[in-house]
Amino acid sequence: MKYIYVLIAIFASSLVNAQIEEEVKVKYAVETFFYAFNGKNESAIKRVVNTDIKMQTVNLNAVGNMVVQNTNFNDLVNFMITTPDSIPFHEKILDYKIQIDGGMAHVWAPYEFWYNGEFSHCGVNSFQLYKEKDAWKIIYLVDSRRKEDCSLVSE
Repeated sequence: MKYIYVLIAIFASSLVNAQIEEEVKVKYAVETFFYAFNGKNESAIKRVVNTDIKMQTVNLNAVGNMVVQNTNFNDLVNFMITTPDSIPFHEKILDYKIQIDGGMAHVWAPYEFWYNGEFSHCGVNSFQLYKEKDAWKIIYLVDSRRKEDCSLVSE
C-alpha cells in the first residue's frame, strides 16, 4: 500500500512540474513579445505571434461610451519600427496571471505605457495563445486603455 502512495505522489509531482514548465513557456512568449516591442525588433515579435493574430482594444470613445475597436498587428509593427529612436516608448508589464488547458493558454497582464518619458495610459492585456509543436504562439490580443484609475490594473 505504501508503494501506491509513493507512485501517486511521484505522478502528482510530475504533473505539477509539467504545468509549471508550460507556464514558463507561455510567459516566455509574452515576455518575448514585449521585449521585441520595446526593443523595436520586428523579426522577434513576429516569431511569437501567429500570422493570423487578431487584435482589439476596449476603451472609451470621444463621447464617453465603451467601445471595442479592431486593430491591426501590422499597424502595431509599423508604430514600433517607425517611431524615431529619439522618442522612447515602453510598455511595462506589472503582473502575469497564466491559465493553461492543454494546447490553449490565457495570460492576463496589467500594464503601464510610457511614451517619450511620460505616462501615456494603463490597462490590461489579455492574450490567447496556442501551442504549436513545442512553442506557444499568440493568436489573440485584446487590451484596455485608460488614463485614470490605474491602480485598478493589478487587481
